[in-house]
Amino acid sequence: MNEPRRRADATENRVRILRAAREVIANADEVRLNEIAKRAGVGQGTLYRHFPTREALLAEVYRTDVDDLVAAAPALLAGHAPLPALARWLDRVAEYASIKRGVFAALEVAVWQDLSAHSLGPIGEALTLLLDAGKADGVIRPDVDARDVILLVGYLTRLEPAEWDTRAHRLLDVILNGLRPHP
Repeated sequence: MNEPRRRADATENRVRILRAAREVIANADEVRLNEIAKRAGVGQGTLYRHFPTREALLAEVYRTDVDDLVAAAPALLAGHAPLPALARWLDRVAEYASIKRGVFAALEVAVWQDLSAHSLGPIGEALTLLLDAGKADGVIRPDVDARDVILLVGYLTRLEPAEWDTRAHRLLDVILNGLRPHP
């Protein structure tokens, strides 16, 4: 069944709400819907028409980030050699993990499990695309796979907010260096 077409202003409101929610998740200790509506420049009614519950909004922020992360892999490979493409993708993973930590902290367990299932397959496929390109180019070790990398980057959700800026990208560099072939 086709979803009804949204009016242009409704689509724009939805995008602004998602952008504002993402900012609040990334920068606030508590996710407050009135703050999201205010940042998006919409009323509470508009927010609730698009997202009837707090969980629905948070889940959509998460799904959008996953979809963007997955879409970035082929786009990065189109514009960069495999290793720089993977490095740029891992930078996006750091941003994604920051949002993921905030979303998961705010969601119920059942919703979290559904979102986790949504992301692992597509993210694994995007990462496999990047790793395979690097292996073909000889800049990624042949013995690593997407699950190895996913397990390694899982630590990002364990970083404390105060140490995020100093550790996240440095630790991703450690992973990237470990993916390179060694003589």
